[in-house]
Amino acid sequence: MLRLFKIDNGLIKEMDSQREDLPNQILKADWIDAHEPDDDERDLLELLLHTDIPESDEVDEIETSARCFVDAAGIHVHPLFLSQSEGRHMTLTVACILQQKHLITIREGDLADFRLLRMRARRGHVECRSPAELLVTLLDQKVENHADTLEDIHRQLEGVSHLVLEDDKSELEDAIGKLARLEDSNGKIRLCLMDTQRDISFLLRHLRDRTDQTETLREIARDVETLMSHTTFLFDKINFLMDSTQGFINIEQNQIIKIFSIAAVVFLPPTLVASIYGMNFDVMPELKMGLGYPWALFLMIVSGFAPYWYFKRKGWL
Repeated sequence: MLRLFKIDNGLIKEMDSQREDLPNQILKADWIDAHEPDDDERDLLELLLHTDIPESDEVDEIETSARCFVDAAGIHVHPLFLSQSEGRHMTLTVACILQQKHLITIREGDLADFRLLRMRARRGHVECRSPAELLVTLLDQKVENHADTLEDIHRQLEGVSHLVLEDDKSELEDAIGKLARLEDSNGKIRLCLMDTQRDISFLLRHLRDRTDQTETLREIARDVETLMSHTTFLFDKINFLMDSTQGFINIEQNQIIKIFSIAAVVFLPPTLVASIYGMNFDVMPELKMGLGYPWALFLMIVSGFAPYWYFKRKGWL
């Protein structure tokens, strides 16, 4: 699917794409957003814009030389974006090709950053004067989304912190699952921020003659540094809560083992007494005593109560 946008009086506006006039509209568009393009759309873009449209496996390569480079078609940047599905975060790579008159984005899957940018464009809230400035705006939107997501993770961590440290009736196993998901989300955001740092550094080298864009890129870089520090703080908090949760689980398990250990010690002396008088020897004077049975019961009760009293006095119970 192709979405076309045009810069009009300093604002980015979405064009009404007509299938029969699509080639002319592509040439007039300042931003071509190719969302899961089919083979015909890929061929058309390659023909009109004189560039190769990368496949998804080419976009996902991790080498810096494959993610940020310049060729005859323009400046190529493949930033990582954050996506969410079924309550879990994942990363998706978007291929961005910056030309003199066009910005081309090729992506798989729906991304919140692009939805929000389209919504803001429809309301006339996206100021833009060139495709290069639009690319910088897209990166700025991406970083703002990461900041909002980090704030949401922090709020969820506060809830888990109350669950672990203050709620006596909480299920600690559930807290471990929540912490694992939050740690995974925080790690993916940090990965996206590190990728953004690399993209900004690359663009600063190749857009140095465009003062407005370079200044905005430097501001974004400072925001990224701040968010990187925040992810480190969240990692430390998650690790603390994870260690605390495992510690509380170990304490609960130790309490259970303690109960079984004390029960075994308490019942050991009565068992010994019962074993002695259960032996079948001919010479056992107590067997002929009239009060032999009550005497054996008394010994078992006393021998069982004695260790219990001792443990209670020591404060072990």
